[in-house]
Amino acid sequence: MTSQSRTRPGGSERSLHRAYDTALLDLDGVVYAGGEAIAHAVDSLVAARADGMHLAYVTNNALRTPEAVAAHLTELGVPSEAGEVITSAQAVSRMIAEQVPAGSKVLLIGGEGLRVALRERGLVPVESADEEGLAAVVQGYGGPELAWARLAEASYAVNRGVPWFASNTDLTIPSARGIAPGNGAAVEVVRIATGAEPQVAGKPQPPMHRETVLRTGAERPLVVGDRLDTDIEGAFNGEVDSLLVLTGVTDAEQLLRAEPRHRPTYVDRDLRGLLTGQPEVVDAAGEGEGEGEGEGFRCGGWTAVAVDGALELRGEDGDPLDGLRALCAAAWTDAGDGSCGLDAGKALGRLGL
Repeated sequence: MTSQSRTRPGGSERSLHRAYDTALLDLDGVVYAGGEAIAHAVDSLVAARADGMHLAYVTNNALRTPEAVAAHLTELGVPSEAGEVITSAQAVSRMIAEQVPAGSKVLLIGGEGLRVALRERGLVPVESADEEGLAAVVQGYGGPELAWARLAEASYAVNRGVPWFASNTDLTIPSARGIAPGNGAAVEVVRIATGAEPQVAGKPQPPMHRETVLRTGAERPLVVGDRLDTDIEGAFNGEVDSLLVLTGVTDAEQLLRAEPRHRPTYVDRDLRGLLTGQPEVVDAAGEGEGEGEGEGFRCGGWTAVAVDGALELRGEDGDPLDGLRALCAAAWTDAGDGSCGLDAGKALGRLGL
């Protein structure tokens, strides 16, 4: 089933790490949060790699260099090299280099990862909007210490007509203490001050997918992420399969309300899902007996049905995640090409989600 027509999560008899040759993994909210490894992430990645799966880390966070990211992953227990890390800083720097002459000055609003990526493309990062011959402004996540004055500097240049680029527009970013503002929040500040629109490179935009393909050479990739509007939509745009893990930004209710471009191929709790198959979600028509016969979608011990403006779960036990998969099928089928408006509170409450 293609992502364009998906009305239920997919199933796989083979474990995902054997069904796909390369995992294109998001980092924040998938592998770590606030710098600390998420539960089961390290063991799962080590096992997947040992069994032959290639791992590539695809992140919208433009703050750190690939070398720094790889060193961090290695410290966490997942031996990695810089060449396995693809960042939105690399994608936006390629985009800029294709539009301005070599050696052009670019106003940098961001961190070291973006600075290094610009230099790798033969561009010259500068700090002031008053630089003579300024060719572009680029904005990337600069960390929690990003000064308000840097956003003002970007606004001065953009208001003068300098082309504006953004590494990504993620409004939030997971941290050890919770959800914090991401680069997209800072981009909104400049947008409000200028009325302009940036060219965006990061997920879910095509430049990021292009950068990933160029650097990994993956033939059967599986995108693994925690965000519907970046990771999953990016997979949709690239027409590749995806696995949503519930360790980051997206919660169960948001998943049920996902529009077609935000519906993942597979859903699992965490990265242990890479090492297992995925259960089928089947149409329950003709399977049941008595009340509810011929209705809804079944996964494991659960059947989900749309009844009187709400999603209802039938079944007494089983893996709550199977219940969520069944609910996804009922919600997405009811929604069609839109977003499900059915009340899911009671059903999710039964699952503890």
